[in-house]
Amino acid sequence: MPELVVETVRHVRVLRLDRPERKNALTATLGWSIVRAVAGADADDDVRVIALTGNGDAFCSGLDLGSDNDGVPDTGLSEQERLLDEKGWVGRFLLALRFDTDKPVVAGINGAAVGAGLSLAMAADIRIAADRARLHPGYLRAGTSPDGGLTWSLPTLVGHETALRFLLESRFVDAGEALRLGLVSEVVPAEQLEARLLEFCEAIAAQAPLAVRRTKHLVARTPLVSDIDARAVEEIRAAVAGLDSEDGQEAVRAILEKRTPEFRGR
Repeated sequence: MPELVVETVRHVRVLRLDRPERKNALTATLGWSIVRAVAGADADDDVRVIALTGNGDAFCSGLDLGSDNDGVPDTGLSEQERLLDEKGWVGRFLLALRFDTDKPVVAGINGAAVGAGLSLAMAADIRIAADRARLHPGYLRAGTSPDGGLTWSLPTLVGHETALRFLLESRFVDAGEALRLGLVSEVVPAEQLEARLLEFCEAIAAQAPLAVRRTKHLVARTPLVSDIDARAVEEIRAAVAGLDSEDGQEAVRAILEKRTPEFRGR
């Protein structure tokens, strides 16, 4: 049985972790499926936004410690790449969701997000949580330190002290506190999460696709910028390219004609 359900709703690629009987705990098969599904969405020009959520009452409870035999997962790597690989699937979460795709990734945290499941959620660009969601770093409880890019994504999101305190206190944070801390940007009733997630993603998908992609590309890399002059040039180049594009010209016409633009991703 597939551990990841993939569907496309108009211009939104929806990825649903589908191991509800195990609280969507991560196996190597599921982890690699997520990485490959994000890459597949990035390569599909009809997809403009990626939504990530879980089936059942949990988002992802972290690594499935009770899974002894996961078979041989499809990594998508060549034999030599596999032999040279040091990151595995969990080490690719942040890279895959934040940097390897410039399409926005929106996580719908429908329940518990723990350990590597929390790392997966934090690797997304935007997080909307159900009011029943609970977040827990999990790693110290397992006697280890974070992976999945969490030591980069979390301080970048909430700052050094808040991130370190959250990791070291190693406790569950409910949806309301997660919102106050800045771990998520919106909380909705659990029964409304699916509809709200899709509504939000479709609103982004209605924007000019190339402009959206350039915007994510620039914002995602801002913490890596060391040369502000080079960033200023990069911004200007992207803005001019957007205005010169077919969608940019359509946007200006729509403003002047007081109508809704029709974007084609060109």
